[in-house]
Formats: sequence, C-alpha cells, structure tokens
Amino acid sequence: MIDISIKNVKKAFEEGNDILDDLSFDINEGEKVGLLGKNGAGKTTLLRLITNEMTPDEGTITLPAFKKTGLISQIPVYPPHFTADDVMQAAFDHLKSIRAEMEKLEAGMAGEPAGSAAQRSSPDLLKEYDHLAYEFDRLGGYNTDYEMNRVANGLRIPDAQRAQRFDSLSGGEKTRINLARLILENTDILLLDEPTNHLDMRATEWLEEFLSKYKGTALIISHDRYFLDRTISRAIELNAGKAEFYSGNYSFYVTEKQRRYDEQLEKYEREQAEAKRLRDAAARLHQWGTGNEMLMKKSRSVLKRAERAVQTEKPVKDKIMNTKFSEREFRGDEVVVIRNLVKSYGSRKLFDIQEIDVRSGERIAVIGDNGTGKSTLAKLITGEEKADTGVVRQGPAVKTAYLPQIVSFDHPRRSILDTLIFEQDLSPQMARNRLGAFMFSGEDVFKQVGDLSGGEKSRLKLCMLMNGKINLLILDEPTNHLDLPSREWIEDALGDYCETLIFISHDRYFIDRFATRVWDIEDGVFTDFIGRYSDYRKFREQASGAAGLTQAAGGKDADTGKRRQNTKNREADAQKELRRLEREIEKQEAQLDELKQQKDEFSADYEKLMSIDAQEQEILTVLNDLYESWEYCSQDVV
Repeated sequence: MIDISIKNVKKAFEEGNDILDDLSFDINEGEKVGLLGKNGAGKTTLLRLITNEMTPDEGTITLPAFKKTGLISQIPVYPPHFTADDVMQAAFDHLKSIRAEMEKLEAGMAGEPAGSAAQRSSPDLLKEYDHLAYEFDRLGGYNTDYEMNRVANGLRIPDAQRAQRFDSLSGGEKTRINLARLILENTDILLLDEPTNHLDMRATEWLEEFLSKYKGTALIISHDRYFLDRTISRAIELNAGKAEFYSGNYSFYVTEKQRRYDEQLEKYEREQAEAKRLRDAAARLHQWGTGNEMLMKKSRSVLKRAERAVQTEKPVKDKIMNTKFSEREFRGDEVVVIRNLVKSYGSRKLFDIQEIDVRSGERIAVIGDNGTGKSTLAKLITGEEKADTGVVRQGPAVKTAYLPQIVSFDHPRRSILDTLIFEQDLSPQMARNRLGAFMFSGEDVFKQVGDLSGGEKSRLKLCMLMNGKINLLILDEPTNHLDLPSREWIEDALGDYCETLIFISHDRYFIDRFATRVWDIEDGVFTDFIGRYSDYRKFREQASGAAGLTQAAGGKDADTGKRRQNTKNREADAQKELRRLEREIEKQEAQLDELKQQKDEFSADYEKLMSIDAQEQEILTVLNDLYESWEYCSQDVV
C-alpha cells in the first residue's frame, strides 16, 4: 500500500525558479526513507506540502485519508496554561473521549429506576459498552502513564521540565516535547525534520531504537549521518528540483552516488572522444572534397554523426570549499595540562578533574548531555573562564584557535569582505580569494555578518581561524549548522590536520571518524577513555553492570591502566597515528638534510656552524622521540 504519493509536483517562490520541478515518487507503507539534499534544495518545503501547510503550484500529493500524519517541525498552539505534561497528554485525547463515553454508559446503567433491570441489561447498551471497553484496552488506555514515562525518559525530558508551562520552554525543548507527543499518538506517518537537533546522544539512540521497531512510515530529513545509517532503508535526494533514488542507507547513498558520478563521467568522456574523432574525420573529408560533391556530402554526414555521438551530460559536482588548516610546527609533548580542576555552576558541581595531560597530535572528543559543562571545559582550556580551584595550562609553544558553538562578531554591521580586511589585515583581493575558497563569492561578500545564518557564521569564522598557524584547535559543535556537503568538507580539512584537536560534538559519525580519546562528562563525573568512540560504547556496555565508569581521578597510574586496557581496540587509531608520525618524521629528516647542506655552505663560518649544530641536536632529539613513538604505536598494528 502507498502511504505518500507525489505526482508531478512543482513549487516556486520566484517566477522561473522552481524549487521543486515535476517531482514524482511514492513511499510505501512501513518504509523509512531519508530525504537528502543540500540546504535550499526544497526538503522542508516538500514536508510542508505533504501536510497541507503549503499548496503545490502544480501536481498532486495523496495520503490515505484514514491515517494520521505528524510533522515534527510543526508545533501546534496550546492554551496558555498547558504544561509540557499537558501537551504530551494531548496524545491521548481520543482515549479520553472513549473513556468519557464509557463513563456515560456506566452512569446511565447505574442510574436506571428501580424495577427496570431488563432495561439496565439491554443487550444493545452492553454491546456498545463492551465495544468501547475493548477499543480502550486495545489502544493502551490502561497504560498511558507508563507510556508517557517511558517516552519522556527515553527522550530525556526531566520531571522539572514536564511541570513547566509549555509556552515558557525554549524552541528546542518545545520540539522535543512535540516529538514525544507524536510518538505517544501512534502516528501512522511520521515526517521528521532534523529530529536529533535538540537531542543528546542517548535520546538520539533511544529514537533510533524506537524507529527500528516503528511499524508506520517515516520520511526523515537529517544531517546526522550515523542516525540516517541506523534508521533509513531508502534515500531520495533532491537536486535541482528533481529526485534521485538510492535503495539503501546513507553509507550506501555515498558509495552509489560516487559510482554513478564516475560512470557518467566515463561515458561522457568516451562520447566526447568519439565526437572529436568524427569531427576530425569530417574536417579531413571537407578538406579533401573541395570540388567533390560526394566527399562533401560524406563530410556533412559524419558531422551529424558527431553531434549524435554526445548523449550524456557532463556530471557536475557541488562546489566545495577548498582549503586546509595552517599548522604551526610544534616541539614537545605538553599541549594542555590539567591538575585538580573543579568547576561548579551555582550549587551544582560540573566536574572535578584530578590529573590530565594532553599530548601533541591527540584528537579528543568531549561528549555528554546538554548542560553538563562541555563548553565550560573548552572555555577553561582557552582561558575564557576561570576555574573554581585547580590549574589549566597550555604548553609554552601552543597557539590555539577556538570555534565557539554560537559565533558572533564584534562589528555585526560590517560586510563579510570588510570583516576579513580589517580583522586579518588583508588586501581586498586576498580577502576575496580566501572567501571564495569558503564559498563566499559575488555579491555574497557584501552581506552584513550580523545577517548571516548560523552555518554561514561558522563558515566565516573557520575561514578566519584557518588563516593562522595553529597547533591546538578547539571546536564546539562544529557541524551543528552545516549541511551534509559542508560537514564532509570540514572532515576533509580536519583529516589533513595533524596537530592537537579537542572538539565537542553530538555527531557520532564525526566523533567516530576523528576521536582517538573520549572525555565524557555525566552527572559531575569525568571519564577519560583512550580509544575511539565505538570502543568507548563497548566499554560502557561492559561496565554498566559493574561498579561504574572510571573517573579521571586516578592520576597517571589510572591513565596508564586505561591505555593498557584499550590497546587491543586501537589498531585503527594506531594506523592513523603511524601515518601522522611518518609525515612528521619525513618533515624533520628534510630539515636535517637542509642543515647538512648549510654546513657545507658555511664551512668557514665557525659561529654559524655552532648554530647549525645546535639546531641539528634539537631535531635529532625530536626525531628520537618520534621514532620511539612510531615504534610504540606500531605494536598496536597487527
């Protein structure tokens, strides 16, 4: 059975610019489909068309009349006195009406005059009551409190929030409550527009589990690739108003999209080569056939064949940002040192970290629920905030770049171009060149920075950060406002960045790709885990029945023990680290060769030779440490 039928749908907001252009596809009952496409491709517009919030310019959208449809981004208006609990209770309005009918029948039967027992036991009355009682039980009328608590706990909606007035909640909190209401309603067709945006990791995992057991149909827009991989079985990509179809999850989509691109490009190049061969042949025939009508006719015939030879359009890839982080040469292992660090918020202790050392080249993911203190820890490391007690110290040669979660600029009325010119002392042409690499081109560079979207602000801030030579990069939710192509771009840029990285994220795909160490903050307990995020999840599962997770208060012995405990899980990380070390060794050896050449050049200059010898000894010391690290790391690679 078809649950969503889209036939020849067109929608334009400006004349001649169709955001959806003759779009057609069907979604079958029970399917979980991901709706993909870059920002502005029309994904949210399509959801609003499906729910009749908007109407198409042409075409039809058909859904079964007897099925309930819910859109997560569409939050109904409730009476001012409604609490969050009242909103979730609204999911049971149908059950409440059934219960009210049952009570009327009960009262009617109990209130009959004496001597009318025959009427009280009327078969019709009892039959109606039995039918209502059966429906009430079948729809879970006796389990509503249990279901509410189950869903609220799963989505991590605290009791205090449930008691708050709904209109006093933030946009994210309202979205979460509305998602809970839709789940409790047993909606037949779920339309989810970025459902994980306001969920922490555990709530997201609970939603994934719910969707895996959900019998209804779901159409999902999300930039959370891990979530898409675990929930969808089909992907529809909107591109230039058209739909492209992929019969698998997100990982399948990425592989298949590249395969289709390569196949189309190969076919296009083959056709172009054949067309060129035919045009050259036609030119020769034309040259030879002067005065020979038969050869001239043959030439024209071959030219037509050349035109027909090209049937395939040249495939186009989305414009991507093309730049890399500038790295600053770093010597020594001490990047960040933390000792006896305590930080509280009011009467609540956020964390108590006894002893942590961050070494050069580590990639640390800071995870935890919202409000646990992740951003506070980042600001303590950068020096933006002060600790209650304890020490946070950066190494003497460390140069830090910090991308906050909410980006702001000192002069919001300046244009993008002027911001770069004034704050980074660049010429207008140099500023334009850098902005072009970050997909700010044409008239866009004259937009005021205060008018930019969250994603554009993050992109501009990254443009400014990556212009400086850094060896400690701290990112707070770097992928939050980015679409999938932009997320992939920043991952590519970070893939080439070999220095120390500390990042806060809920994006499990991003975390699992980069983290070689995990800091987890939960209920004031700080856990330091050496290994990838997937290893940490296994560790948590294994530890869940034991005494609990190890707090980072055990000093160096505890840290060493954790390193030993997780060695067997670190092969993939060790391979990455080996590649980084090999690049660093190659760089140091090149400097050593350069110094040897300088020795020959300044063989008669005693003072210069002494300086070169000192530099050579420094490099040899660094190389010795690198070789030892390489040898140690190679033991983790099978």
